[in-house]
Amino acid sequence: MKATDFAVVGGGVIGMNVACELRRRHPRASVRLLEKEVAPGLHASGRNSGVLHAGFYYSADSLKARFTRTGNALMQAYCDDKGLRVNRCGKLVVARDESDLPGLAELLQRGRANGVPLDEVSERDAREIEPRVKTFRKALFSPSTATVEPAEVMRAFTEDARRLGVDVVLGCAYRGRRGRFVRTSGGEFECGYLVNAAGLHADTIARGHGFSERYRVLPFKGLYLYSSEPAGAFRTNIYPVPNLRNPFLGVHFTVTTDGHAKIGPTAIPCLWREQYGWGANFRLPEFAQVLGSSLELVMRAGFDFRGLALEEVRKYHRPYLVAQAARLAEGIRVEQYARWGRPGIRAQLVDMKSRTLVQDFCIEGDDRSLHILNAVSPGWTCAIPFSRFVCDQAEARLSRAAPVAEPPASLESAC
Repeated sequence: MKATDFAVVGGGVIGMNVACELRRRHPRASVRLLEKEVAPGLHASGRNSGVLHAGFYYSADSLKARFTRTGNALMQAYCDDKGLRVNRCGKLVVARDESDLPGLAELLQRGRANGVPLDEVSERDAREIEPRVKTFRKALFSPSTATVEPAEVMRAFTEDARRLGVDVVLGCAYRGRRGRFVRTSGGEFECGYLVNAAGLHADTIARGHGFSERYRVLPFKGLYLYSSEPAGAFRTNIYPVPNLRNPFLGVHFTVTTDGHAKIGPTAIPCLWREQYGWGANFRLPEFAQVLGSSLELVMRAGFDFRGLALEEVRKYHRPYLVAQAARLAEGIRVEQYARWGRPGIRAQLVDMKSRTLVQDFCIEGDDRSLHILNAVSPGWTCAIPFSRFVCDQAEARLSRAAPVAEPPASLESAC
């Protein structure tokens, strides 16, 4: 392959947007995107729920809070411009009992701190929004939450990249770097600067560049059950008050772009990174690493990892998952939820030094490479502004590059 000024590893929603942004900022520079699959977005970006979050779950000092509200607006505007489907159905966050009320108040406070439109509504008002909803005394309504179709959006982003002149190379896996040369399954090429947006494999690639020393990706499988009820059976998304100590939002109802409902997701720990089926894509080194990290968390985690894992495994049992959803809405029966959707795998970053799940986006890099280690939900919502931030970070490191005769620039992170 020919030399390139910028190489982006990973053709998901973040990698594709980073490649596009680099071309817009540096139209005279060459940008190459490497994707190991036969098409972009075949992992998390094409398998996520499609929900565009509003931005009230996240503390005001986080990168997630910084980008979610803007990302929501930009993604909806992008879909409108491209003629893609958007279901502006909003979201109700409900209290299951009195113990949820403090969490509801905390979400309202975060929403106001983040400048997110969010209404506190009575139980009666909640039922006017969604007649089937169950809530204790009150709820929150998010009018800006929406759903899109991930596969449609990924195709549009890929077309943008090619039109801008990004060299999108499919079926080409990253194999490592040797000095200024990048090794791939399709050959070797010289590269000026590398951006790692490889999702499930981002930490492995980063360690080859001297980063992610304290971090490991743990994969969690997400599954949804689809309702057999007709389109329009639900008017809005319905979510519970989540446990804000972990990054998962609990079993909820999502209304898709075609008006049908699904419940989930699970967050079941996987034993290797791409374990979509029981034996799919098995790799022994990954199994050993993931199992070792999981066992360390079971024994010494700074949170109840064992309890979280056991609770999530229970959701594999369809009646149990449906029962959790039935706490949020009326008229839910097991026989209505018989079809599982395609699994998606969340590339959740773990800080092995503190033995905690990393809640915010996380980036490390220097004047030769930048590594996006954690870009899980709401990464889809934040993709456009977060990718601009990634490019800002890359340019800042390049501008501070030291002369070759001096020691290399110090490693920096934004986590």
